[in-house]
Amino acid sequence: MQSWLAPTVPELPGQGPQLRLFDSADRQVRPVSVGDEATMYVCGITPYDATHLGHAATYLVFDLVYRAWLDAGHRVHYVQNVTDVDDPLFERAARDGIDWRELGARETQLFREDMTALRVLPPRDYVAATDAIAEVVEMVEKLLASGAAYVVEDAQYPDVYFHADATPQFGYESNYDRDTMLRLFGERGGDPDRPGKTDPLDALLWRAERPGEPSWPSSFGPGRPGWHIECSAIALDRIGTGLDVQGGGSDLIFPHHEFSAAHAESVTGERRFARHYVHAGMIGWDGHKMSKSRGNLVLVSRLRADGVEPAAIRLGLLAGHYRRDRFWSDAVLAEAQHRLARWRDATALPAGPAAADVIDRVRRYLADDLDTPKALAALDGWATDALEYGGTDTAAPGTVATAVDALLGVELHLR
Repeated sequence: MQSWLAPTVPELPGQGPQLRLFDSADRQVRPVSVGDEATMYVCGITPYDATHLGHAATYLVFDLVYRAWLDAGHRVHYVQNVTDVDDPLFERAARDGIDWRELGARETQLFREDMTALRVLPPRDYVAATDAIAEVVEMVEKLLASGAAYVVEDAQYPDVYFHADATPQFGYESNYDRDTMLRLFGERGGDPDRPGKTDPLDALLWRAERPGEPSWPSSFGPGRPGWHIECSAIALDRIGTGLDVQGGGSDLIFPHHEFSAAHAESVTGERRFARHYVHAGMIGWDGHKMSKSRGNLVLVSRLRADGVEPAAIRLGLLAGHYRRDRFWSDAVLAEAQHRLARWRDATALPAGPAAADVIDRVRRYLADDLDTPKALAALDGWATDALEYGGTDTAAPGTVATAVDALLGVELHLR
């Protein structure tokens, strides 16, 4: 599948510090140790509706990770999927009287346009679930052969399920107790009451063919992939073992990320699918989590159509720490627009205060678990000094603008 166009990322003198991130499994901030090439898998969209600010906030987090790695001198292999075959897609397509493939293609293209406008660095591999069927089938075959999976017998539809206890470490990523797992499993796409399962927590690997649904052949019968196995198969095929970061929104910690990790660990025998599990907080509007089901979405494309500059959207979402659940509002946007204007005014001056200290602080704040509030405050301070007190360094305004572009993805001097 085609990704989107990559913005140019300018290089800064020197190198940024080693990145430290909060790990959801270990529940602490710790260094992200990577080799020459850092690897990252981030769960992509199910393309049945337009990109909202919750999506944008999540992908901005991993854009910052990508930029921090580049600044530290690493090459980056970034993989993202598109869940282009799933129940929500079929339901929306049926509601709107459109083919599910056409709906998925349309919304995926809109997502690409939104990511391009927001200057989010694209993945090297952008993989649709429908383009990874062979990898999924091979992985399910291995899980069945090892006893980690089973076919529901004596049922109208012989679906394939994963034993939740197939790995002794199951549950380490979320650290949830069983009652919490069962509740979230039922709320987030699981089927705890499915007859024939050996455990209510067992997760679907392969959904046997149903009338009116797309299907693909396999050695265990025609059907389509379950949600979690899709990401496991794509990550192992494109990156392999030793994944540095698995990322997504905090609502994916369980069941999606817990099971995708367990699937991969059952096949590879590794203790951990990823060295680091990183999750972004939720974005709300009007006191509630932003979600399609609530109908309270603030769409990136709508903001853009209303004339809101994407750079201001970025700054508004970066104003809060990525791990915190937070709310979008007109006031948040207005503050971001004001900040953007001041930074542009300051970096357009013929001279300003020296840039080395503020760039060093921004690098350190971002390397410390992506502390964007402190990074933005440091740049606010430099801009205030430049606008109110001036400076004698003629290179500083351009140097600061370059750093803001490289590290935060915000272009101050429009070409």
